[in-house]
Amino acid sequence: MKITKPLRFSVSCINHGHIYSLVNTLLNAGGVLVDFYSKEKDLAEKFAGCYPQARQVKSEKEILEDPSISVVVSAGIPCDRAPLGIRVMEHGKDYLVDKPGFTTLKQLAEARRVQKKTGRIYSVCYSERMESRASTKAGEIIKAGAIGRVVSTAGFGPHKIGVKGRPDWFFKKAKYGGILADIASHQMDQFLYYTGSTKAEVVYSAVANYKYPEFPELEDFGECMLKGDKGTGYVRVDWYTPDGLPTWGDGRLTILGTEGYIECRKYIDIAGKKGGEHLFLVNKKEVKYIDCNKVPLPFGKNLVYDIKHRTETAMSQAHCFLASELALKAEANAVRLTTI
Repeated sequence: MKITKPLRFSVSCINHGHIYSLVNTLLNAGGVLVDFYSKEKDLAEKFAGCYPQARQVKSEKEILEDPSISVVVSAGIPCDRAPLGIRVMEHGKDYLVDKPGFTTLKQLAEARRVQKKTGRIYSVCYSERMESRASTKAGEIIKAGAIGRVVSTAGFGPHKIGVKGRPDWFFKKAKYGGILADIASHQMDQFLYYTGSTKAEVVYSAVANYKYPEFPELEDFGECMLKGDKGTGYVRVDWYTPDGLPTWGDGRLTILGTEGYIECRKYIDIAGKKGGEHLFLVNKKEVKYIDCNKVPLPFGKNLVYDIKHRTETAMSQAHCFLASELALKAEANAVRLTTI
């Protein structure tokens, strides 16, 4: 059934700060935040202060059984995200969740089964593309044919770790899923999107804990190689970004085409231009810099449209699940590296 009134949504579980960008994405697209649920008092108080229009409910059940709610949004502890999403779909609602949307292949298989059965939307926000204006512009440039056919991507996701500010679950692999299952899901999404691959496999993957032996379940480095039906990809992620960098990470993406290439410096251009959202284009006509700070982000509006009209303009369900599948398989089959 199509929704004609403003889209009403709820929030359940707010353990990661990405919940705020997810909520703002739907609010900016015309959604109405109705209520929220959180077990943690401190997290609930902070959230309520940011969104005083939202009523705090006492249980998840109140949200799931409210027929006026179309979408549930979550950024819970990673291992809890898929089980919640499955319950959401079983109650006839759509689901928007922070990455990683899954921590095990078993969770993914069950989500696929329930999604197929219910026809609901299970949307994972791969924010390093969907909330990046430079990444959005790269897609537009590729579509216009400026670098020919894309044949390969190289995605880098370095992060600051901020050990003292991390909750206990951050250091437990069963809770967070592993570095490739978590951070690298961004790069899997980008590899599929820019190459146009609809089938892909992990050729090689590795993880390590080089720096933090006091947290034996933490992985602070990961890399993998991908082979798709329309291109190849390399991924490197880590928790080594030094405190001297004035942002949380120097995320970069290089997209290689048969007629040129694009580099996105999403959050900072070290020793270069100020701010973020930088794109560099090189092809047979020119070398060009593009400031992408004013490029519109279409994900929120497209997702709301999809929820209302049962379409797939924001992201296909197959793409969403395949990006997560690649990350989970890379994690499951990773070689464990050690220092020599």
